[in-house]
Amino acid sequence: MSGQALPKLILASGSPRRRLLLEELGLTFETRAVDVDESRLPDEPVEEMVVRLALAKANADARPGELVLAADTVVALGREVLGKPADRAQAATMLASLGGRQHEVLTGVALVDAGLDRRSSGLERTQVRLGSLDEATIGWYVETGEPLDKAGAYAIQGLGALFVEAVEGNYTNVVGLPLPLLRRLFAELGYDLLRFRSDATPLTRGRR
Repeated sequence: MSGQALPKLILASGSPRRRLLLEELGLTFETRAVDVDESRLPDEPVEEMVVRLALAKANADARPGELVLAADTVVALGREVLGKPADRAQAATMLASLGGRQHEVLTGVALVDAGLDRRSSGLERTQVRLGSLDEATIGWYVETGEPLDKAGAYAIQGLGALFVEAVEGNYTNVVGLPLPLLRRLFAELGYDLLRFRSDATPLTRGRR
């Protein structure tokens, strides 16, 4: 689609972390937070849930002429799914359960080309291990306020990095938007992600 006008890129999310990741790529986009029911369906596998919710968010207010990006991230500890804590007490409980253990971060990503009625979606998963967390450390971290709007009640790109001992997989997935997957989804719809940069400079391959 190199000869055609690009659709307007919309980030269907109020997440400052996802916005920052796109800004760091130099992309030109607008943000539009959407509200969807994020309840898990009965017996729904978490892998299917995050992709379903990402698609629901991307489709919620998609308009012709727009390429809408959405994502949904959760933390899975065994069969338990940890989203954003409802309050400080729940954040402390989540951190106590994650401390000293390995968990999995799953993100569903969806891209909807509203004008052409096309969509692409995918899933990224990353293994993360936190160090042991005592009650005083958890209390201090919760009082910073950082855990309150984060899946699993910690931010790997913030103060929570103090507790992350190991990451196996894609780091940006843990932040909330796996960028290599995002690039692949753009390509599936026929778009070069880097054409949405403000300088519109495509990636060039160096000679070997």
